[in-house]
Amino acid sequence: MTAPTSAPVRTRLQRIRLSLAHTGQDIAQGFFDVTHNSFAMLGLAVAFVVITLTARTDLREAAEAQLMTLLVERQEANLSLGEPAAAGRATALNPSDLPKPQADLAHWLSRKYGVAPEPVAALVAAAHDIGSKVELDPTLILAIMAVESGFNPFAQSPVGAQGLMQVMTSVHHQKYSPFGGKLAAFDPVTNLRVGVRVLLACIERAGSVEGGLKFYVGAANLEDDSGYANKVLAERERLKLVAEGKTVPTSGQTASAVPVLQPASAQIPDAPVKSGQRS
Repeated sequence: MTAPTSAPVRTRLQRIRLSLAHTGQDIAQGFFDVTHNSFAMLGLAVAFVVITLTARTDLREAAEAQLMTLLVERQEANLSLGEPAAAGRATALNPSDLPKPQADLAHWLSRKYGVAPEPVAALVAAAHDIGSKVELDPTLILAIMAVESGFNPFAQSPVGAQGLMQVMTSVHHQKYSPFGGKLAAFDPVTNLRVGVRVLLACIERAGSVEGGLKFYVGAANLEDDSGYANKVLAERERLKLVAEGKTVPTSGQTASAVPVLQPASAQIPDAPVKSGQRS
């Protein structure tokens, strides 16, 4: 059996319990006083703001405008509008950031074909970059884009040629695989890259630029390419003069694609790039 608790011990335990109870009551009362006073202060502050805004119309209007701005910003954030990375994804460059010959080309093409100079500047830069790597005249690449689509990246022919260089996406869909699939045909720089691959294969097979252009437009088995090669080469010569700083008028008939029955056919494989600048 356990020994009974002595009177002094019971008295001390009772005092401790009473002390803890009083302490809990004091804490609860203090919390109530603090929160009560805080709510009272908050109520006074709100009342003061309401009275001030009622008396001062200018302050009320400013507050309403600021609140509306915050609400609009929150809504745009929820809708993911105005992403900071969007500008970085845009296919555009400031022409003034390019070497002068390329900047002159961008401005001239912009005026002639009625398109913004910034995206054209990106295409001019890409044509020069890719052209130097595969040893192909960049003005020839630009001339094909001009004749094929007039620099409309969403152009599509009745037979299904798509994009800036009017590549037959259904035929050359495998060439778009590294870029995410055939929908990349409408990305300007991707279409340019794939179009250059097709053009190189055409030139290698034909043995000349003129013959390659006939293959490219799908007129390899025809006696006449409807003047397609001449249009492309004439536009290339104008672009060369522009790059040399010459004054070239933009007026006159704008080059346009020549419809054919069988554009850039599937029988044209990718060809190896030979040494020597193609011109």
